[in-house]
Amino acid sequence: MQQPERWAEGSAHAKTILLGEHAVVYGRPAIAFPVTSLTLVAHARSTDGGLSLDTPYHHGAVAGDDSLSSPREERLAEAALRHTLDHLGRQHHGVDVTVTGRIPAARGLGSSAAVASAIASAVARLEGVWLSYEERFELVQFVERIAHGTPSGLDAHATMAEGPIIFERGTARPLPHKGVPPLVVADTGVAGHTAAAVAGVRARRERDASGVDARLDAIAALVEGALDELRSRDYVGLGERMNACHSILSELGVSSPELDALVSAARNAGALGAKLTGGGQGGCIIALAPRATDVPELVAALSAAGATGAWPLTDKEAA
Repeated sequence: MQQPERWAEGSAHAKTILLGEHAVVYGRPAIAFPVTSLTLVAHARSTDGGLSLDTPYHHGAVAGDDSLSSPREERLAEAALRHTLDHLGRQHHGVDVTVTGRIPAARGLGSSAAVASAIASAVARLEGVWLSYEERFELVQFVERIAHGTPSGLDAHATMAEGPIIFERGTARPLPHKGVPPLVVADTGVAGHTAAAVAGVRARRERDASGVDARLDAIAALVEGALDELRSRDYVGLGERMNACHSILSELGVSSPELDALVSAARNAGALGAKLTGGGQGGCIIALAPRATDVPELVAALSAAGATGAWPLTDKEAA
């Protein structure tokens, strides 16, 4: 093993789901893209004192909010730090960790997974250990279980992925083609409620298994068809699938007035398709512009419609 360093850092990025949220909980496929313009960096330093953790990153609650981090994110960050030290066989002292960056929390962008991933990498490197992909994934999943109960594993994979992935039944694999559509992620400024949304779908399924399963199968079919459209860059067809998926998710009760308003604003601004992304009941939407040159106009339109943040995906995200 290498000698421990006096300092080290680790990083992780946000993610967005193009198609497949909620259906992925029941073994159907989902397509996710990394959002590398939204990152967190954890800086770990050896000290002679106890265990110290600082999370001065803006969690993006609402415009004008001057909070630096939410209590929930702080608890998850501490859990990630302590569990990583346990994994390394290290005592809970002599380490100072600071997390900086900007991934809005509770927006379906994978903030809790990114926090855990960045901290695990930084602390391990401080100890002279380079985590395998599988080790890092399991450390992140430990924190995701605290955050979400029974996470599918999608967020853990997608916040570490170098490019877009397709995820199904616990397995992630890269999409077989390069490039990314002209996509924009926009934040409603309202915290999502993933656990409540997932529980709501489960309750609906208990009352009407055939009806809910038919909708989940329809989402799966949209994902499968989107693979061909991504390969051929048929963005008109892809947009239609995104619109259809949002309708199904709305039927499942996981949209919200704020999400619907931004979806409508995106379509009115010329987006080929728009839908909620992530758990829903708040959080973010994802919208598809006709061309890359139309992205700035779409960002401006979403901001004018009340989005508290709007982030284009670029080819860098899928390289």
